[in-house]
Amino acid sequence: MKSSYLLLLAFSTIATAYQTLDPLVLPRPLILEYPPGDDQIFHSDVGKEEVQLRCASWRFAGEANNLAPWKTVPADCGAYVKDYMTGKAYRFDLEMVADEAAAYARSVSLAGDCMDAWVFDVDETLLSNLPYYADHGYGLEVFSSHEFDKWVDKAMAPAIQSSLKLYEEILRLGFKIFLLTGRTEGQKIVTMENLKKVGFRDWKQLILRGVNDHGRTATMYKSEKRSEIVANGYRILGNSGDQWSDLLGSSMGNRSFKLPNPMYYIP
Repeated sequence: MKSSYLLLLAFSTIATAYQTLDPLVLPRPLILEYPPGDDQIFHSDVGKEEVQLRCASWRFAGEANNLAPWKTVPADCGAYVKDYMTGKAYRFDLEMVADEAAAYARSVSLAGDCMDAWVFDVDETLLSNLPYYADHGYGLEVFSSHEFDKWVDKAMAPAIQSSLKLYEEILRLGFKIFLLTGRTEGQKIVTMENLKKVGFRDWKQLILRGVNDHGRTATMYKSEKRSEIVANGYRILGNSGDQWSDLLGSSMGNRSFKLPNPMYYIP
């Protein structure tokens, strides 16, 4: 009875809140808080095949934005995430997203005034940090900004090839490209160096976190920066990112494209 009541209350709350929201701002999917002890998806008596299936379900829930905020990959899913990220499935998923984004971009009739824009995130959207995460458990370790910053400073992240192909087509079609990243202003030079070294070019603006952006969630920060792009007269027709915080909020654009990433979560 208690669970049914909480479920009805949650749906009622979501429905009431949604009526007052901007229709372009998607509400976060419903997340239920289960009673203690009922939230374990891994048990000591399950076999390898079931662990694989449960890890696949966990990854799917993450990609669908149905998980509560999480800090690390579940311990039993470390091998699963590694196999996914280093195997064909991750590459095929990336290519599927890029192909769909390219098909949409080709279907759009640009206004011809050079004010039609596409926003790209950088990490795990244009640049791959797999070499870094290979040394840090593919998400099993708690994220260390200090260690990651040392990796960023090397400017050695390879391009995600399907994203590079999409990027080049977006440019060819006449979109203005804005790069909106959670990296800081202090990393601007190395980020530009890395992007250019692996083939990205001719973006309109690279937007990084300034001093006033520290401590703000990615959703808040990126919403504000997209709103500034729109305030300057641009129309955001496409938005690509590997985190839901890259895509939700305000001034989202006409279409958003979520790239897969089961290694980390950024609110």
